[in-house]
Amino acid sequence: MEPVTSTTDFVKTPGWLDWYAGPSKPRFQVPAGSVDAHCHVFGPGQQFPFAPERKYTPCDASKAQLFALRDHLGFARNVVVQATCHGADNRAMVDALLHSEGRARGVATVKRSISDAELQALHDAGVRGVRFNFVKRLVDFTPRDELLEIARRIHPLGWHVVIYFEAVDLPELWDFFSALPTTVVVDHMGRPDVSLQADGPQFALFDRFMREHQNVWSKVSCPERLSVTGPPALGGEQHAYPDVLPFARRIVEQFPDRVLWGTDWPHPNLKHHMPDDGLLVDFIPRIAATPDLQQKLLVDNPMRLYWPEISKG
Repeated sequence: MEPVTSTTDFVKTPGWLDWYAGPSKPRFQVPAGSVDAHCHVFGPGQQFPFAPERKYTPCDASKAQLFALRDHLGFARNVVVQATCHGADNRAMVDALLHSEGRARGVATVKRSISDAELQALHDAGVRGVRFNFVKRLVDFTPRDELLEIARRIHPLGWHVVIYFEAVDLPELWDFFSALPTTVVVDHMGRPDVSLQADGPQFALFDRFMREHQNVWSKVSCPERLSVTGPPALGGEQHAYPDVLPFARRIVEQFPDRVLWGTDWPHPNLKHHMPDDGLLVDFIPRIAATPDLQQKLLVDNPMRLYWPEISKG
């Protein structure tokens, strides 16, 4: 299952790593019905071209490769999040949903100009949310009034908003996030600086944000992206990403009914360390220490958000 690093028209951004093609089999067996609630598909570029305005060009990462990883890791379902390299062209993500046999739901990127009929078509394909990206190195600025208008339009569909930002920007974005009328899902705990203390002022602000806004959820994902200690030592996966552990565990234990987890496969924009997805799964019981917390994190919560018709029985 080798990654494809180039196509006729698209060459991967120099220095950025390909995804790990030989993931280990996790030691931790996820609960039956578990959902990988944050992953992507890239291209393939010859079939689904990348956006002209993109800030990076990834290697191809197809739906077939994603579904093979899902099965290898023991998951039942995926939530496919629209990648910034595809902009607001959701065709690659939607194609994955349509070929998932009902086992994938999606999070789209849309513009103000999208029609109601187009929103309904996305809903029929399995989309259940939109993503707003505030990480300046990845996307250009979108006016907040446009984003708020989009949020108000998707609310009747029962969709939610996924927000991606960095911890230092939360004070500036607090009022806007508080005005969103939908459930709000934060990517990767708002990217905290894990060289700081989990009980320090920066992460305490995120804790307060979740505590004061009962509609806010968080993904406790991407230790490999947040960690400053680097990859685990060979044979020492039980010690992987120790600097991220207290942050993720804190959120899982304090907000057990509003947390999600995902692989982030194929791990875009990494330059120094590409994780073994099997070891990422083995990180889960360290942040969700009991079977009850694992069931909520991996099954109950994502099913309630993305497959409510099944969750309600």
